[in-house]
This record gives sequence, structure tokens and C-alpha cells, in this order.
Amino acid sequence: MPTRPLALAFDVLDTLFPLGPLEWRFREAGIPRILMTRWSDHLLRDAFALALVGGDRTFEDVARGSLRDITGHQIAPAAEDAIIEGLSRLAPRREAVSAVTAARDAGLGVVALAMGGEDATRELLSGAGLLDLVDGVCAGRWRPAGEAYLAAAGTLEVEPHRLGLVTAHGWDVGGAGRAGLVTGWSAHLEGRFPAVFPEPDVRGRDLGEVVEALLDLRAAPA
Repeated sequence: MPTRPLALAFDVLDTLFPLGPLEWRFREAGIPRILMTRWSDHLLRDAFALALVGGDRTFEDVARGSLRDITGHQIAPAAEDAIIEGLSRLAPRREAVSAVTAARDAGLGVVALAMGGEDATRELLSGAGLLDLVDGVCAGRWRPAGEAYLAAAGTLEVEPHRLGLVTAHGWDVGGAGRAGLVTGWSAHLEGRFPAVFPEPDVRGRDLGEVVEALLDLRAAPA
């Protein structure tokens, strides 16, 4: 039975920040809506591969490469730039600030966990009023490789089993659980938890419910 974590790591894209608002940038670029989903899937595919084989590619490299691939390398440079810029202009989910605040008010440390670059992640958090609510940003490492989760634990100076992950991705739960973290899954993105991964320690309909469930776990023995 997991114990109540001392700190939380919040996944950024599609957990704190939905990617849906990028759709209008795709439309402006003349890219069919269906290709936005293909782009996201392509991006994750390459990110997962890099988590396995390593390499010095950045998140922006992968995001741009995926855009070019799904458009047959026909996307205009200005349109490509506009979509990439949109990744640092996203609006947070309606309960994102309150969920992070609840963790802070309960005395937990908080870190933002992102595969994107640190500067871009800080810009995104700042625009949403979240940057001052986190104790750190752990960015630039490919997930679900274990080192990304262990780095987040190191940032907050807690043992991995005392760090909780808040995410909307089943694959993220799988990676974090294998690294020893307490896992919390929000159903707002996938609806049903993917059957191929071990069950999360807690789950909820949204971020607020996930944080509440993590806070309700029993405390570790003194």
C-alpha cells in the first residue's frame, strides 16, 4: 500500500495544459484537424524511442520534425514557427492552479515535469500563473525512461517512493511506477486507463481529485 507522498511532480503537456487550443494554429496553417492528432502521436513515438536509445535531440527538434513528417515536408516555415510558439502559449486546465495550490497548502513540495526545454516550460508556467507555485522545473529528459522521474525526486530532495506523480498519461504511470514513485492518474484525457500498464495508485476524474486522493493516502510511520 503506498504512503502519502512528501512531494508531487505534475506532468505538463496534456495534464496541466491541454494541447487542444493548438488546433486553431493548425487551421491557420491549412493543416487538416486530423493531422494534429497524428502529429501528437508521431511526437510521442519519437520521444519514446529517444527515451530508449538516447541522443542529443531536444523536444523542439522532435516537435518540428514530426510536423514536417506528417505534412510531407510541405509546411511553411512561418506556420511551423507559429505552431511551435503555441506550445509556450497554452492555457492551463481550469482546475490546474487549484490542484497545485492544494498540494502546496498541504505542505508538499511541487515540481513541474516536462520533456520540453526548461526555458519554454518556465514561460508556459509563468503565463498561467503557475511558476510561483512550483519549487522547481525538471525538464529536458525523455520519458518514460526512469532517469526523468528520479531527476524529479532529486530536484525536490525526496526518495523516489516519497514522490507522487500527477499525470493524464497511462504510459507515464507505467514509467513512474517502475521508477518507484507513487502514481496518480487523471481520466480527463484518456477516459479509461490503458490496460497494458499497471494500475495507478490513485485516480480521479480531474487533477483536483487526483491530488485529493494522494493527500488521503496514509502517512508513513514516524
